[in-house]
Amino acid sequence: MLKTRMRFVTCGIVGFIGVLAASTQLLAQTRPVLSFYGTNGLIDMPTAQSQPDGQLSLTTSFFGPTLRNTLSFQIAPRLSGSFRYSRISGFDAGGTLDRYDRSFDISYQLADETRTRPALVVGLQDFGGTGTLGAEYLVATKRLAPRLRGSAGLGWGRFGSYNGFENPLAIFSDRFRTRPTGSGVISDVGRVEFGRWFRGDAAFFGGLEWQVSDRLSFAAEYSSDAYVKEDARGLMARKSPFNFGFSYRSPGGFDLGLYYLYGSEVGVLASYSLNPKTPPAPGGIGTAPPPVYARSNAAASWDTGWTENPADNAQIRDRVAAGLASQGLALEALALTRTTARLRLRNDLYDAEAQAIGRAARSLTQTLPPSVETITIVPVVNGLGLSAVTLRRSDLEALEAAPDGAWQSYVRAEIGEAVPSAAPRGDVAKGAYPRVSNRLRGYFAPSLFDPDNPLRADVGAELGFSYAPGPGVVFSGALRQPVLGNLGDSSRVSNSVLPHVRSDAALYSAEADLEVSYLTGEYFFRPGRNLYGRVTGGYLEQMYGGVSAELLWKPVNSRAAFGAELNYVRQREFDQLFGFRSYDVVTGHVSAYYDFGNGYLGQVDAGRYLAGDWGATFSLDREFRNGWRVGAFFTLTDVSFEDFGEGSFDKGIRIQVPLSWLTGTPARRGFSTTIRPLTRDGGARLNLRNRLYELTRGYHDQRLANRWARFWR
Repeated sequence: MLKTRMRFVTCGIVGFIGVLAASTQLLAQTRPVLSFYGTNGLIDMPTAQSQPDGQLSLTTSFFGPTLRNTLSFQIAPRLSGSFRYSRISGFDAGGTLDRYDRSFDISYQLADETRTRPALVVGLQDFGGTGTLGAEYLVATKRLAPRLRGSAGLGWGRFGSYNGFENPLAIFSDRFRTRPTGSGVISDVGRVEFGRWFRGDAAFFGGLEWQVSDRLSFAAEYSSDAYVKEDARGLMARKSPFNFGFSYRSPGGFDLGLYYLYGSEVGVLASYSLNPKTPPAPGGIGTAPPPVYARSNAAASWDTGWTENPADNAQIRDRVAAGLASQGLALEALALTRTTARLRLRNDLYDAEAQAIGRAARSLTQTLPPSVETITIVPVVNGLGLSAVTLRRSDLEALEAAPDGAWQSYVRAEIGEAVPSAAPRGDVAKGAYPRVSNRLRGYFAPSLFDPDNPLRADVGAELGFSYAPGPGVVFSGALRQPVLGNLGDSSRVSNSVLPHVRSDAALYSAEADLEVSYLTGEYFFRPGRNLYGRVTGGYLEQMYGGVSAELLWKPVNSRAAFGAELNYVRQREFDQLFGFRSYDVVTGHVSAYYDFGNGYLGQVDAGRYLAGDWGATFSLDREFRNGWRVGAFFTLTDVSFEDFGEGSFDKGIRIQVPLSWLTGTPARRGFSTTIRPLTRDGGARLNLRNRLYELTRGYHDQRLANRWARFWR
């Protein structure tokens, strides 16, 4: 049993910290302590504090029969959310089976703390599913002395189970007097049970936190959680409502706690917190940009200026290409007149697109003839011109050292629509096409939440290649060879009544050795103004091959975009080589995208999914200026909760971490993961590469504006 517990604790820590532990930034001492639930709290009870905006925290806690792993995110300054994976030993089948429980929390700070008023938070804990950890609360927190803070609250559900009294909300309606019991059935996990919220008996809780030193704090609390089911099953002896303990904050965002709980249990807690806004290397450690070359000092250094002679202009083009290459950029085409230059630019290095444009602009002041005043840069991705950024050379010369040069350069720049057609053939730079690239790198493929082994993973090598014979045409593929891992060791068999479009994932891992991850031909094109198109054919992803077509309407200066996608696919053989199984389906969606500002991105996709079900997926992401992205999604289709199975409907959390945040050097690569409580067959979509919205938006006005501060970097 101890070995199993340690494995579970290890999976909770390794699964997230393994990618992010490079951050050693010391967090502010005002960051609240996290409770055994992984949320802002004293020990086992919540408080009304909030984490710093954008904070991500992973908590692993253990006492008695209960082990909890929680990922929490401060979605907005007042709003926070959590996902928790818990195990209660011996909870089911008369003590012979452990309960593995997945739960979501959300809390909102109704009021900030002032000199005379406490902070006030309302929260929902485990607000759907079996209700094993279900509770609601209203809590207030106030600083009583420089190093002393007190909290008091009113709880329902679990938090109303000790010394409870009649619900004060019953004055509004008799329905608040009783609380419907949870189903207790694991297959109901994920259902949002509105009818249980703030119903049944209520109870008071509270406590104190004393900041002994900058690192050490002491907490004492009165808990209103009676642990009714755990006590009744003999899993723990709850002898007292009082809990006590110490928390130590170490450098690098790690917290460790040791506690004595409920008069009978010793508990331990470990948490790790980081904030995407504070990278390990603030400001970056990349190479310095080239200086802007003032034309008054430059004319004598050039052998040629613009002429009518194509040979002379070819020399200018080669000089421009060499200058851009020194900055990690590639020239695809250049069109010159005496006073203007228009170039198509490919950026394979900088994840901050505005930085790529700024580096290109600086380089061009050193390589273009002095007569050129207007510079238009057209960033190109897979042959698509995505926008046209027009700069005046005199502005570059004047603003390079200006205190507010970044803001002024953005205001003076014109960001508009790129000409949909490809560049004239005669302007194409040497070596732009055909373009061949390859890569060899390691990969890490995790699988979470299998009760037999909560963390499975494969580690191996991936060989990828890409060949672009001309603008807009790309042939690419990737081979994977697992080296170490246990993804294929799962013995669980899908019990889905739907077509097994995703739930046979373990069979793909078990039967594959050397595998073709994808092997595709893609055509990208601009059918008209503000329009982008894509056609993809081949082995599209791990489980499916076929044909996919997409059309996107996305004006450069608009917050909104609309798209449509249609696919015909057939399921691949489990060995992931070149065979197909008999299942095929036509699937597709219409999509609406909206940038709400401040980094919040919304998306709705409605259509037909891989199992033939019809419905819609709703997504909300928060994107930070440095490229970090944290989001959540859920899908509802015409598949009933019963037919869907455990989890009731598809939902999840996704996290994207740019490599540049970790290393401080420019890179367009990064790490990403999607955390699904369960992988089922309802609401399943293709895992397509190069969907057009994410491909195009980086060089449109909203994204460029968000990251324009790096224009001069």
